[in-house]
Amino acid sequence: MTIERKATLSIEGLAPVDFSIMAPVHGNDCVDIRTLGAKTGLFTYDSGFLSTASCKSQITFIDGDVGQLLYRGYPIEQLAENCNFLEVAYLLKNGELPNAEQKAEFEKAVTHHTMVHEQLAKFFSGFRRDAHPMAVMTGVVGALSAFYHDAMDFADDEHRNTNFIHIIAKMPTIVAMAYKYSIGMPFMQPDNELSYTANFMRMMFGNPCEKYVPNPVLVRALDTIFTLHADHEQNASTSTVRLAGSSGANPFACIAAGIACLWGPAHGGANEACLQMLEEIGDVSRVPEFIARAKDKNDSFKLMGFGHRVYKNFDPRAKLMRQVCNEVLTELGLENDRLFKLAMELERIALEDPYFVEKKLYPNVDFYSGIVQKAIGIPTEMFTCIFALARTVGWMTQWEEMITDPEYKIGRPRQLYIGAAKRDVTPLAQRG
Repeated sequence: MTIERKATLSIEGLAPVDFSIMAPVHGNDCVDIRTLGAKTGLFTYDSGFLSTASCKSQITFIDGDVGQLLYRGYPIEQLAENCNFLEVAYLLKNGELPNAEQKAEFEKAVTHHTMVHEQLAKFFSGFRRDAHPMAVMTGVVGALSAFYHDAMDFADDEHRNTNFIHIIAKMPTIVAMAYKYSIGMPFMQPDNELSYTANFMRMMFGNPCEKYVPNPVLVRALDTIFTLHADHEQNASTSTVRLAGSSGANPFACIAAGIACLWGPAHGGANEACLQMLEEIGDVSRVPEFIARAKDKNDSFKLMGFGHRVYKNFDPRAKLMRQVCNEVLTELGLENDRLFKLAMELERIALEDPYFVEKKLYPNVDFYSGIVQKAIGIPTEMFTCIFALARTVGWMTQWEEMITDPEYKIGRPRQLYIGAAKRDVTPLAQRG
């Protein structure tokens, strides 16, 4: 017999109040405070949601203390080693890994929906050529709401599946179009003979004048990046998608909201900031100077790509990306490239220096993924678009979980109001 655990809240002047304690499969127990306001007239204050679970979820679990990331219970290391990105997408969406027949059917469905409406292509001409690709992405993905609105009964499994396939299939095409538009080159149509990631690379780097042959080492590297970024629990952009979706909004509009949130330098823009930092340092000879600055509390310089808000140990995704990074640099003969040598020297110091080791400021996934993408030929300003492409799988899965949850309600956070007290308006003539 399981005894229900309770937390008792003692408040001066009030009788003690009991709240149930909810036990997860993994992670911290949670005190169920949904009736706190009704029972006590009080709210909780938790800026940044550092100790608040905003939902129940079966999708992703992170143990930051031991450096663990699970998708549907599977360690990220095993998924990255044994599965391609679309298998991982299927897993996140459906809860189980596909068998051979399911994998083939799912990949076929995605492959045959990669083209976008011809009118959508005309949206790009409304943007300046030097617009940041994430600004373009926010507008174009939001515009999908105006083109694919024939499956908007979110209570219907087939409608939700249709939306999932549409957005997962079209994101690589849209990202590649944003890049091609920024450099003034013609859009490349998808090639159904190629894999998801190889097709994306062809649309990014190919041109109509010659046949593009994807490099399998680079395809595998980028596919791994997609897998590692597919989902990451209730981060800022995922929470944004859930909150937007809680109103019943169009899922494409919700994804556009997630993209806008991801654009922030404290979130998806971190790998872009890593490369900018490397350019600022410039040369291996200047590494000691910048390491000293990073340790100086009075210096505003920050060593980007080291440490993580969630992972208090080594980021498990970083271990995988470190291996991928070495494979890519070796394949392209870039072991002695200036920026890459600089990055490797920073990595060496961070893993050996007592200051960084004591504070557990290990290289995170953004540090390595930025290096890999630059090596592949992806411009720095496109890094966050690549992140958004991959994270769309997680966003759509989280959106569906939220929209089908029997306990789902429109999001409505409370606040601690600290503004002016109630006051009366003074007529204009009497104001000093």
